[in-house]
Amino acid sequence: MPTYKIRGIDVDFPYEAYDCQLVYMEKVIESLQNKCNALLESPTGTGKTLCLLCATLAWRKSLGGFSTGKSERNSQSVVGTPSSQSSGSSLPTIVYTSRTHSQLRQVIQELKTSSYRPKMVILGSREQLCIHEEVRTLRGKAQSNACRFLCRKSAKRQCAHFSQTSAYVKQNPHLGDEPVDIEDLLKIGQQFGPCPYYISRELSKVVDILFAPYNYLIDPSYRKSLGIDWDSSVLIFDEAHNLEGICADAASFDLPAGLLTACISEAQSCIDLSITRRDTSSDKSQNPENYAILKALLLKLEKGIADVPIESSELGFTRPGPYIYELLANLNLTHDTATKLIDIIEEAAVLLEEDKQQKSQGTVCRLESIADILKLIFKDKNNAHATFYRVHVREGQSYAPDVLKGKAPRTLSWWCFNPGIAMEEFSKRGVGSIILTSGTLSPMESFAQELRLNFPVRLENPHVISSNQIWAGVVGVGPSGHSFNSSYRNRDSVEYKRELGNAIVNFARIVPDGLLVFFPSYYVLDKSIECWKSVDNTSSTTIWERISRYKKPVIEPRQSSLFPSAIQDYMAKLKDTSSSGAVFFAVCRGKVSEGLDFADQTGRAVIITGVPFPMRTDPKVRLKREFLDQQAASSRDNNKFQILTGEGWYGQQASRAVNQAVGRVIRHRHDYGAIIFCDERFSNANQQSQISLWIRPHLKCHSRFGDVIFTLSRFFRDGVFSSSTMLKSTEKVTQMSQQVEKVQMRRLPKYRQCFLFFKIKASVIQAN
Repeated sequence: MPTYKIRGIDVDFPYEAYDCQLVYMEKVIESLQNKCNALLESPTGTGKTLCLLCATLAWRKSLGGFSTGKSERNSQSVVGTPSSQSSGSSLPTIVYTSRTHSQLRQVIQELKTSSYRPKMVILGSREQLCIHEEVRTLRGKAQSNACRFLCRKSAKRQCAHFSQTSAYVKQNPHLGDEPVDIEDLLKIGQQFGPCPYYISRELSKVVDILFAPYNYLIDPSYRKSLGIDWDSSVLIFDEAHNLEGICADAASFDLPAGLLTACISEAQSCIDLSITRRDTSSDKSQNPENYAILKALLLKLEKGIADVPIESSELGFTRPGPYIYELLANLNLTHDTATKLIDIIEEAAVLLEEDKQQKSQGTVCRLESIADILKLIFKDKNNAHATFYRVHVREGQSYAPDVLKGKAPRTLSWWCFNPGIAMEEFSKRGVGSIILTSGTLSPMESFAQELRLNFPVRLENPHVISSNQIWAGVVGVGPSGHSFNSSYRNRDSVEYKRELGNAIVNFARIVPDGLLVFFPSYYVLDKSIECWKSVDNTSSTTIWERISRYKKPVIEPRQSSLFPSAIQDYMAKLKDTSSSGAVFFAVCRGKVSEGLDFADQTGRAVIITGVPFPMRTDPKVRLKREFLDQQAASSRDNNKFQILTGEGWYGQQASRAVNQAVGRVIRHRHDYGAIIFCDERFSNANQQSQISLWIRPHLKCHSRFGDVIFTLSRFFRDGVFSSSTMLKSTEKVTQMSQQVEKVQMRRLPKYRQCFLFFKIKASVIQAN
């Protein structure tokens, strides 16, 4: 195994490292040595995860040995106050997070390929790790409450798996010495009896590196339960391209009318239950008056929201963030009284859970959401964080009837427009380094400004592929010469939709195997396909039929529950030898564009049909832009550093969505593919500057559609795949290209006639 000396640290790497991998590891170690933050972009396929692990663990190993192989542990009760071995040895804990457990599973596989064996564990939810026969069938807070209820010392019926956990961990000090995943923890629990969930919690106190989804760090309640010694720790956010949105959402809340109605109903249930207990068993531990006060406050809040003056259903009612305290002051809710109300809600949750256990029911306690909202609002004594918020009340549909007759159901929202609020908690706790990394962080400057963190170490890495493995082009016009522009003014034009459809017919014929087509929104996707399926007077076949002749289509569903079957359908159609592949019609920011791997035959080309700007009329988008513009104006007035404007943020949100979508193809060193931008706006220099750095050197703008067909055909004919990996689908492309060569040979030196041929060919495809 090669060893590389990087900034004085010996880094063991399983393979011969590329130059871009050495540069990436150098940046990681620079961040760790200087205890500063890093923003690192490296395209998928460059070995980013393995580089990150090897560099971080090599640095950690240079400070002192790992905790593996030690028989004496800092053990204590699972439910006691947590402490970490790292704190005792003054060595930093590494917390490695990613968006999902499936992504973390891949990270752990990469750890197995390295020579490093730190003490490790992966954290999961009860939903993933619970093996209790009854509790594992529950979901969400209902499951958490049921688990806590069965794990209490005073519980009449205690969980047998929980009671075995502490002893099992003490008797097996080797746990975590080898990489373990969620499935490994489940096997331990199923085979030997201890609770996998609490095994992971117990091990987290003594590990060198901890793996978890990022919400475990961002959500205050999750973070508090970890019990990590934060001082000088290292936090890694892999696949961090969505982090700003996740941070903002974690610091915000929405309170719809239906949820508030359900909370009022639960408060009434608590009144009835506590009165029944007093009458039947003389149990006076629960005071019905407390729940009556809770119900009265919720009813008053409901009326307060209903009385807010909304003049425009489109704009709703908006006030600065501190207005929330005025609204709650009418309920006599302050920092002091809110704390008391939270205590009452927690007692109510226990009471409701005990009643559900007796009735063998497992529904969610909605009242706990009110407690979470109050904790968010009253988290700081001086309420300083409220300046980064906006209060918004809007009317809309609700899944539950509004109790106030004649009033449309309303939602009270308190939206955070400073994602840095969540991240600043780590600085307060003395974290050493925060490393954010992804294949698509560009545009970087806006990303850093949004999180309000200083990132002295930054990197935009090139790809490890060669120039003959990528075709990247801006297609400004279609087969008939009409411009491609999916702006709001043009996207509903029948002419535009037909021109786009005819272009996709051409691409479906040329591109082998899998083709991904991304639209700016579901609306544009639906309208385009509707147009393509309609009969055109100039042709006997529809555009949709001609697309299907070359590639079998699959459409991304709006419902998440239908997505797995759509993926299976796409893979099945790819394997079908009766056609030359499949085409997946999807949307930017949808599930297809997020984290899925369309390597090799599953994705030979990606088409971007427009610039996916967020919906301008969405109240959250509108208020975000207004907030940033106000911040920018204030910055200019005070002669401070220029910060991101609303318009700048708006454009960069679209660019980041594009970068994420095009990253679905070319997933490894030997992969190849085409990136096709079917919108003339991508010819703009400013728009191109927002595209990931690794794509820009290969990007060319084409003013004629015939040029696109010619160069794209040549790419798929003469590229790296002309070796033994060529498939039947590409043989059709080769035959077509050979026919083109014959035409060229007959008509040389009239080179321009070659392009005329392609225009004729395109028009034939359009007319068929």
